[in-house]
Amino acid sequence: MSRKLVRPRQGRMFAGVCAGLAQRFGTSAGLIRLLFLLSLLLPGSQLIIYLALWIIMPNEDRYLIHGR
Repeated sequence: MSRKLVRPRQGRMFAGVCAGLAQRFGTSAGLIRLLFLLSLLLPGSQLIIYLALWIIMPNEDRYLIHGR
């Protein structure tokens, strides 16, 4: 299992950000998704951070091809 911060091809629900974070930190994707949804109840820029991670985090395929 990869410990790099990438968006995996397997286990995605939307963009793969939560699945990638779960993989990186060794926890379940469901827990990360639940925490993200609960965080939406608080004021803040959660959606902007999610979109930024979607742009910044490479796809797993791209990471494997380029070997970064």
